[in-house]
Amino acid sequence: MSGELEATLRQPIGAWQRADARAADVAVSSRLRLARNVAGLPFPPRLQPADTAALLQRVEDAVAAIPAALGHFTFTRLAPLAPLDRQVLVEKHLISPQHAQQARGGLLLRPDEQLSAMVLEEDHLRLQALFPGLQLPAAWELASQLDDALEASFDWAFSDALGYLSTCPTNLGTAMRASVMLHLPALCWSGRIGGLLGELGKVGVVARGLYGEGSAASGNLFQISNQTSLGQSEADLAAHLQAVAREIVVRERSARELLVAEQRPVVEDRVWRAYGLLGSARLLSSSEALTLLSDLRLGSDLHLLPPIRPDRWAELLVLTRSGFLQRQDGEAPPAQRDERRASMVRERLREALTPPAEGAGSPPGEQGSAAGG
Repeated sequence: MSGELEATLRQPIGAWQRADARAADVAVSSRLRLARNVAGLPFPPRLQPADTAALLQRVEDAVAAIPAALGHFTFTRLAPLAPLDRQVLVEKHLISPQHAQQARGGLLLRPDEQLSAMVLEEDHLRLQALFPGLQLPAAWELASQLDDALEASFDWAFSDALGYLSTCPTNLGTAMRASVMLHLPALCWSGRIGGLLGELGKVGVVARGLYGEGSAASGNLFQISNQTSLGQSEADLAAHLQAVAREIVVRERSARELLVAEQRPVVEDRVWRAYGLLGSARLLSSSEALTLLSDLRLGSDLHLLPPIRPDRWAELLVLTRSGFLQRQDGEAPPAQRDERRASMVRERLREALTPPAEGAGSPPGEQGSAAGG
């Protein structure tokens, strides 16, 4: 294993997640993927072992041809990696669960983790650009640059009538999948999330869980993405999803304001309970940690709790995942893992949270207590 990959597996988040971004209180991240297949080769489900080996070698050779202006890249084959290493890459959203399970492909990766490509997942290559907050047009521009760079080494399968050819017919055309990760606790709390998800299909958008297709929505986190990629340009598809995500951001913010206006004691109790449990629990499961971290972030964004930076919160989301935790501390029975998770969260919270200023952000009934007689 290369030293660069080891660094990726040890660090919970990439450098790109530390940048400030607009709408980051609701829009956690923006991602844009481009599916590309090599002309003359069968699609991955029908690819023979000899062709698989040849494609992996071609991608490895193509790394050297990527312009230096786009950054330094490494290529890692998944098969030699331990299952736990592949699971960490899933938890960091660098590969999909399907890609990790098949383990016959590879990962092309820039060290900051903002730009990458899954090799031999559903398609020959799936290029990926990641940005914090709501920045789909910027993600499209960056992914397009990697596409152009790789096109110097590959002849993509393309039809004048159908656009880029892909394994799944829904990806024909631009073969682009744009997505935004959204934190929607207030819409979930108020029961409005069902109606919102029902509306998305009418505007060509689908909602999925934390790790994309086939995964459950946990921690009030949802991925929204375009359903089809045929008939519109990449820029138009990205702009459309950006507009839909922006509307959801407005709705979530309005729902948060309404919750505080109508149920402030209930909201304060819930977020301070999360703050207290995360700061004092001795056992913490991964699912409970995700729920409590969602409430913690809500309380911080509403200025009801000490503030936590988005990148510190993103770190905790990954640090509490089972794969990442076991890779750092060794495999252990669930009970020991829950104990270690709780200890780690207590430690990290002390570093991540800024104590509230006097008279602000204190638990209900405690404001001004220091001055009271």
